This record gives sequence, C-alpha cells and structure tokens, in this order.
Amino acid sequence: MAAVVGIQDLRRPAGFALLTVVVAACYFGAGRLGLLRRLVVDHAVVTPIWPPTGVALACLLFFGLRAWLGIALGSLLVVVSISAPHPAVMGILAGNTVAPVCAYLLLRRVGFRNDLSRFRDGLALVFLAALAAMLISSTVGVWLLVLTGKLPGDRFWTVWPAWWVGDAMGVLIVTPLLLAARGARWPPPLTRWKEVAAFALGICALVPLATLSPVSLLFLVYPLLICAALRFQLAGSMVCALLISVMATVSATRHIGPFEGLSPVAVMMKLQAFNGAMALTALLLSAVITEQRNTRRSVELACQELVEVLEHLTAGEPPPRDPDHGAPRGTDEELLGFEDRPHAGERARGTGGSTPPADGDRERRPGPPRPG
Repeated sequence: MAAVVGIQDLRRPAGFALLTVVVAACYFGAGRLGLLRRLVVDHAVVTPIWPPTGVALACLLFFGLRAWLGIALGSLLVVVSISAPHPAVMGILAGNTVAPVCAYLLLRRVGFRNDLSRFRDGLALVFLAALAAMLISSTVGVWLLVLTGKLPGDRFWTVWPAWWVGDAMGVLIVTPLLLAARGARWPPPLTRWKEVAAFALGICALVPLATLSPVSLLFLVYPLLICAALRFQLAGSMVCALLISVMATVSATRHIGPFEGLSPVAVMMKLQAFNGAMALTALLLSAVITEQRNTRRSVELACQELVEVLEHLTAGEPPPRDPDHGAPRGTDEELLGFEDRPHAGERARGTGGSTPPADGDRERRPGPPRPG
C-alpha cells in the first residue's frame, strides 16, 4: 500500500485525497472480512478479531497522522453498513479513530521501529498499542450503547471485554503482518521454497486437527508457532498465527470442535484467550529471535573488521580504507589504542620553555669569560 501512494505525493491535495480513499477502502474491506465471523453476546455483535484496528495502525505507521481522515471515513462506512444511523454512531466513530491514533503516538513516543527488530518493540506493540490504546474504542463504544438504551447496563462487563480483546487482537495479528509484508524481500529466495512447502503441509495437517477435533487439542499449534518464528522470523510466525486464528474463529462461530456445547460467553472467552496467548507467543518470540540474529551479525561484522586490521598490522601495510568514505581507518597506534606521544628528547620544544630539555639533549654552550 505504501508503494501505491508516494510519501512526496501526500503533500499535495490530490495525493492526500488519494491516500484518504485508499486507507478508507482498506479499512472498510478489513471490516467486512472481520464481520464474516462474528458472535452475538447479550444482543451485541462482537468479533473475536477486528482487523480494521490493525490496518488503521499500520497505515498510521506507514503514512503518519495524515491517514486519520481515511480511518474515520472507513469506520463510518463500516458502522453504517451493519446498523441504522443512531446517535451513538458518531461516538463510536470517534472512538475507532482516536484509539489507533493514540496507539501510534504512544509507539512513536517510545521510539518504536517498524521492522520489530527489538524485543522492546514487541512489548510496546503489545502493551501500549494493543492493550492500552484499544481501551479507548471499547470503552467509548460500549458506554454509548448503554447510554442510548441499546445495551442493558448490567451487560456492560460482559460485552466490554469481548470488544476490547477483539480490537487488541487486530493490532496483535494484523499490524505485525502488514509491517513484515512491507519489509519482506519480494519475491522470496527460491532456495527456501522446499522448506516453505514442507512447513505449509505441516500447517494443513495439524491446524484442522487442533481446531476441529472434539478433543481439546489446541495446544498442538504452539510447536508450529515456535518453528515458524525460528525459521522465518516475524513474517512466518504472524502468517501462521493468522491462519490458526481464522480456523479457531470458524470453529467457535460454528460451535464445533473444542467449542462444542459452550455458551456464547464461554465460547468468546475461550476463543479470545487462545487467540491472545497464541498472538503474544508468535510476536514476542519472533522479536526476540530477530534481535538476537541482528546482534550476532553485528558481532560477526566487528570481528571480521578486527581480523582485517590485524592482518594489515602484521604485514606492515597501511590500515585498510573505510569503504564508505575512502579514508584510512586510522594509524597503527590509533587502531591499537595508543596515542602518538613524543619521545623524551622531543618534548615541548618551542613551547616557551615550559618543560626543560633532557640532560643528554642540552647544547653545550661556552661559560662566561674568566677574569684575566
């Protein structure tokens, strides 16, 4: 999506209008996909995963605060498409817009990196963007339903957690997936196609068994998540998490497999607890592995440069030149940490006589004439 709208073009009115339309279309499309599998909890429609929150945050991370208008427009289209206009619409629209904007500001405040190459980036996305910022949209939305009489007041604490977790799951699954897709190399290297095919076969075999079997076998998906994070880092683990979450949501909405015979509230609680634990495992584990790999590459590069320097010093050659600036990296003494100090006989000559010369370096001058 970032390739469709150039950053430089966003400064123009036409570019801003195009950005707004693209973001609104993506938000609306994600909303319609999320509504394909929804649950009714106490006469309120909730979705186990609300993808538009993840799409909105990703658009803000890609384009900045200029994307807020497209988020608001897309949210309006989604709300109007599932319910008749009522006074609570504007409040829900404001909550759905403010929540991802606050998530974006919090992430930028702590120096979040879009490549999720550090463990702290994963923690920030989980606790600041998903769990903290999504409190805004869920609290505003449910309170407005209560105030307008569309939801009984005693049902607030039943619907509010489902709304909150659904919005948070969109951030935990969809946002990392879009960030990984933007930073991935396309097309992927052909040398890993066999490994990808074997891993896909494993997913096709184990995921349906874990999510459709009447025996509770949901724990079988965790080895797949660990393997995906180890071998394919963020992109592989989040794709795997998304597929598992979709299959679990299908089973929950059909009340089959491990969700058979449960009440709607119990189904929602079990599904969201499973999706949350799975998304946290995939996101944080891949962030840790990526950070460790980057650290190892940095250490290997530093060791390689040190070996080159020592080889030149041993051979008595000048130090290698910096490939970036074409200048020598330093003298032998500077590279080894020694300063170029003058010898005893060369100290402070011509500096006003502040340091006396050594005895061996003093010039022999004739003494005063003896009286005759």
